[in-house]
Amino acid sequence: MDNRYSRQTLFKPVGQAGQEQLSKAHVVIIGCGALGSSIAETLVRAGVGRLTIADRDYVEPSNLQRQQLFTEQDARDGVPKVVAAEKRLKSIREDSDIRMVLDHIDGPLLEEIAKDADLLMDATDNFETRLLMNDVAWKKGIPWVYGACIGSSGTVFPFIPGESACFRCLLPVLPSVNETCDTVGIIAPAVQITAAHQSAEALKWLTGNKTALRKKVLHFDVWHNTQVEAGISRMRSEVCETCGELPIYPSLSSSEDAGYAVLCGRDTVQITPAAGRPLSIEDGEKVAKRLGTAYKVTPFFVEFHAEGYRCILFGNGRLFIHGLKDMKKGRKLYHQFFG
Repeated sequence: MDNRYSRQTLFKPVGQAGQEQLSKAHVVIIGCGALGSSIAETLVRAGVGRLTIADRDYVEPSNLQRQQLFTEQDARDGVPKVVAAEKRLKSIREDSDIRMVLDHIDGPLLEEIAKDADLLMDATDNFETRLLMNDVAWKKGIPWVYGACIGSSGTVFPFIPGESACFRCLLPVLPSVNETCDTVGIIAPAVQITAAHQSAEALKWLTGNKTALRKKVLHFDVWHNTQVEAGISRMRSEVCETCGELPIYPSLSSSEDAGYAVLCGRDTVQITPAAGRPLSIEDGEKVAKRLGTAYKVTPFFVEFHAEGYRCILFGNGRLFIHGLKDMKKGRKLYHQFFG
């Protein structure tokens, strides 16, 4: 397929030199849902040399309306998103170098997978993970492209360490409640437009066209036919804990509740076992048998029902308790199941 990228290299800002840069690039995508799957497909088709894609979830029927890498069979089988994505991406470009990370992203893990990255792509659904990406980006000097979409609207901006204000600087003007597609819905065009803008910023950076990068935050609403841009350079704070004169990167500091989280908009508590206490799919089977409840085992997790909740225990010990958003109750159930 000698002419595979011919239409892209004919575009003068990319050219043959830019294509060669793409082939050597390593991009880390955090999240493999709507934005992540679209960005991943675009970058694989563009010829990006290496992708690392991290996601903690599995495919469900409600994903299929907008998450383009997945099929009904993936949803029926509850295939982890990163596993389904890798299979589809490899069918698009067999020589693609893809590393899939099926796990919850915390500071140490993100620092590890981003250590030789050229760019980080935001495909998450919550402020906490974005603040984590922001801290890693500034600590390591790696740009990251913010993207968020909800309803019929989307927002995009490339954060460049040393040149722009950082995401933490913007927090005073960002909404305190982070709505999600699980709470107010979303249409697929909003996803595709947001991902397209993010991917365009990625191609600019990776091909050396840095002066073409967006200088203002873009916000659009495809349903109401509106689009606005806002500058953020004056929002940079000298006392910012991430990009200020004395950075401490607060999101990289561990907290006592780091192993417990309520998934954004999902009515689901996630519990990550402490280091040194591994849990396995077999442990989940034992719990189900002890409780006398039906269970299903896949290559990636065991599903069982207990106390009226649907529980998913992944092979690395992470536990989802669906139908619950009380972290204290989640902690109690976890100890009740596993001691």
